[in-house]
Amino acid sequence: MCDSTTDCLPYSETDFDRFSPDDCQPEVSSTTSLINNNNYNNNNDNADVQPQPVDFDGSGQFLTKAEKRRRRRATERYRRAHATRERLRVEAFNKAFKNLRALLPTLPPDKKLSKIEILRLAISYVAYLAHLLKICD
Repeated sequence: MCDSTTDCLPYSETDFDRFSPDDCQPEVSSTTSLINNNNYNNNNDNADVQPQPVDFDGSGQFLTKAEKRRRRRATERYRRAHATRERLRVEAFNKAFKNLRALLPTLPPDKKLSKIEILRLAISYVAYLAHLLKICD
C-alpha cells in the first residue's frame, strides 16, 4: 500500500513539469471528425433531451448555438452594424408616420400628434371616406 499520494503516482513530480496544458487538449480536427461522423458513444436513447455540440472553441468545451450567437453578438463590429440597422429602421418608421400625418386633415394643420393619435385619426378618416363613398352610390 502507498504511504502518501505521491508514492502511488506512476510519475514523479518532476515528470509533470514536462507537460504543458496544451498537451492535455484534444486535437480539434479529431474531435470535430468524431462528432461529424457520429463515432461517439451516446447511451441516451432520447437524443432530443441533450443539447448537441455545435462547435469546438479550442478551450476543450463545445459551444451551443445560443453560445455561438451570444459571442458573435458581443463583438464590436456586430453591435455597430446592429445599431446602424436599427437607426435606419427607426428613421424609415418615422418617415412613414410623417407621410401619413401629411395626408390627414386636422385643425390646426401644424398641430403635433403622437404616433397613436396619428393612427387613430387615420382610422377615423378612412372610415369617414368609406362612409362618403356609400352615400354617393
